[in-house]
Amino acid sequence: MRQFTATLMAAALLLAACGGNDRDSAAGGAQSTKAGVPSAAVLERAGSPKRSDFPAVKGRSLEQISSKLPAVQAGLATSVFTPGENRLAFGMLDRERSFLYGTSAVYLARTPNGRVRGPFLAPADPLVVEPPFRSRGAAEPGGDIAAIYDARVKLPSPGRWYVLAVINVDGRQFGAPSQIQVNARENIPDVGEPAPRVKTDTLASAGGDIEAIDTRVPPSDMHEESFDEVAGKKPVALLFATPRLCQTRVCGPVVDIAEQLRRSYGDRMAFIHQEVYNDNVVEKGLRPPLQTFHLRTEPWLFTIDRDGRVAARLEGSFGTKAFEEAVKAAL
Repeated sequence: MRQFTATLMAAALLLAACGGNDRDSAAGGAQSTKAGVPSAAVLERAGSPKRSDFPAVKGRSLEQISSKLPAVQAGLATSVFTPGENRLAFGMLDRERSFLYGTSAVYLARTPNGRVRGPFLAPADPLVVEPPFRSRGAAEPGGDIAAIYDARVKLPSPGRWYVLAVINVDGRQFGAPSQIQVNARENIPDVGEPAPRVKTDTLASAGGDIEAIDTRVPPSDMHEESFDEVAGKKPVALLFATPRLCQTRVCGPVVDIAEQLRRSYGDRMAFIHQEVYNDNVVEKGLRPPLQTFHLRTEPWLFTIDRDGRVAARLEGSFGTKAFEEAVKAAL
């Protein structure tokens, strides 16, 4: 247990580069090839992990599994967890803080020496969109950030849970210890619950000043309708995101993904982008719609069905596959 805990203590020193809500493991031995640039073939394989690719539990503890693996870093991209099925999204980084790509999975335990659950497969979900939808600084093919790992895990009880993310890179296996806090409940609207009918910023409400309500360059085209005007009348994809002021390295592309999906689904649902901070200044706090939704982090996506109920929700970084699945859930 001392080794696992010591690694987590070292991780606390590495939070800044991936945002205040992430917990990284101690830097370790992996070096990603070409400074983290993944090939199309690598990303394709990373999107289809198999349980047989990962260590079998066989009565071992998380500490015992971790001790056999060279350490890398995990940057968590989700922070809100409640008992039941949860989405656990993360990036894997080498000691140079370049992203690692390969087949990945996670293991969970209440204590480093307790019963282990897993492996839960974590397919890579692409962040790259087609050229017409890329904003300045967007994820690009061959870029540093091309995908996020997305695991669906079952957390039966509240409290602290220890996490071990495992990745296969160039025939070698690496591990990244971390931990999460599972709360008994959250006030954030959940699947099946009515979505608060908040007023969202529109081009009209901003007096035509698009830069006041959108930090993306160029601005998105998702400010024509206020959420309260369309909720309960047609499906809605409501995205809380701030491309320029995003607190993590991996959340910027979500508005680009929304723009791309709007091309395919915009005739069946409304796509609304809501900026996060008052006057686009972090120190001025969250805008009223986020406060009404009880959000503490960003970005968040809620897809709402035509009855005004939450059909799906995604926190943190999410790729094209997860976003499209959320859209389809509301139709």
